[in-house]
Amino acid sequence: MSELLQNSQNGHLPASARVPAIARPFVSERAMKTLDLVEKFVEEECIPADAVFASQIGETTEQRFTSHPPIMEELKAKAKKLGLWNMFLPKNHFKEGAGFSNLEYGLMAEYLGKSRTASEATNCAAPDTGNMEVLAKYGNEAQKRKWLDPLLNGEIRSAFLMTEPQVASSDATNIEMKIERNGSDYVLNGSKWWSSGSGDPRCKIYLVLGKTDPKNQDKYKQQSVILVPHDAPGITIHRMLSVFGYDDAPHGHGHISFNNVRVPASNMVLGEGRGFEIIQGRLGPGRIHHAMRSVGAAEKALEWFLARINDPKKTPFGEQLHKHGIMIERVAHSRIEIDAARLAVLNAAIKIDESNAKGALKEIAEVKVLVPAMNLTVIDRAIQAYGGAGVCQDTPLAYMYALGRTMRIVDGPDEVHLLQLGKNENKRGPAHKARIEAQQKKTEELLAKHGMKKADTLQLNRVNGKVSKL
Repeated sequence: MSELLQNSQNGHLPASARVPAIARPFVSERAMKTLDLVEKFVEEECIPADAVFASQIGETTEQRFTSHPPIMEELKAKAKKLGLWNMFLPKNHFKEGAGFSNLEYGLMAEYLGKSRTASEATNCAAPDTGNMEVLAKYGNEAQKRKWLDPLLNGEIRSAFLMTEPQVASSDATNIEMKIERNGSDYVLNGSKWWSSGSGDPRCKIYLVLGKTDPKNQDKYKQQSVILVPHDAPGITIHRMLSVFGYDDAPHGHGHISFNNVRVPASNMVLGEGRGFEIIQGRLGPGRIHHAMRSVGAAEKALEWFLARINDPKKTPFGEQLHKHGIMIERVAHSRIEIDAARLAVLNAAIKIDESNAKGALKEIAEVKVLVPAMNLTVIDRAIQAYGGAGVCQDTPLAYMYALGRTMRIVDGPDEVHLLQLGKNENKRGPAHKARIEAQQKKTEELLAKHGMKKADTLQLNRVNGKVSKL
């Protein structure tokens, strides 16, 4: 067995053998075999190639946002040969995907989250995954053939433009991008930022959320999603935003303005006023993908943590780090927290498979808040064990932390999900109050039946080790 796959004191325990027992009944034999292939591909091919990918991007800004590292195409060819391609499209809804459920792909996404290159190498990288889901679910045949097919083939990339710099975009009803009908075209005016993927030279299409009917009394029917070619006249990419100093080249996060950008009316997705419906359908499964990749990142951080505390060259105060109890305690907490988070995500994936994203709102919101916090905590413990090496480029931990921190913001910040969860949970308050009052009433009836006083008039006093009633 290759040393690249060893993960236990006894060698290698395959991914399929580590699927939580609670999820196994929902995982097909084909998915189990694919899961093992994904693990092997990520550990033996992608992780060793991550540094090559970073080096091939280049150093100058111009190089970094005009390059396409050759190593990526090598990895994509290997992935296609192994059948590891487009695993993300759930079988219940799309004929274009590999035929796996959200749960089955979620298990695979965990391993993809351990490598910088793995998601793109298997054509399962955001934002393309969500954009392909939109086109597959809501696009017409012409839109599918023009944009979905090349995306599914990994020939082009895409971006999703929703967030705007001048408004609080955590509330999507604030979006101000104007989409106005003009003859046989729509004309777009406004600006977007955090347009992830727009820096890639292979990004050919933007999915843009804007307002077509700002005066509609229903604020959730004011918005629409339209397809905009990246090279449409009037588009200006002003800059790529950094994430804690990282530019995420060549992918990038663009700040883009639209000045009388004209696109054919046939580029409208599903129809005017359907924007909220589309983005909710897009973001639900995507949040599960992010969450499982984050679980994978936490596993990777724990692996680096364990490697560090077992390094015989690192002996502070005369002992290896694992001899210091505080480190072992941190390892134990990390193990508990990762496993608990994984179960929560898999539960949400099962719920989506059983219904849809709308039917799993609570479970999705829970993991959207829980998992990024867990990921950051585990990464931070690993960073602490490495000291100065943990915060520099000598380990992947600092970059992982930067990416992990954004997960508390993207696809809805923590506060949005907590508010939704809290409000929905609070709706149960009157029912709980009524039940508790009914239980108290029955308690009083039982006390009276047995010749006892009401509970609130009883006072127990311990005298000489005995309980007496006053």
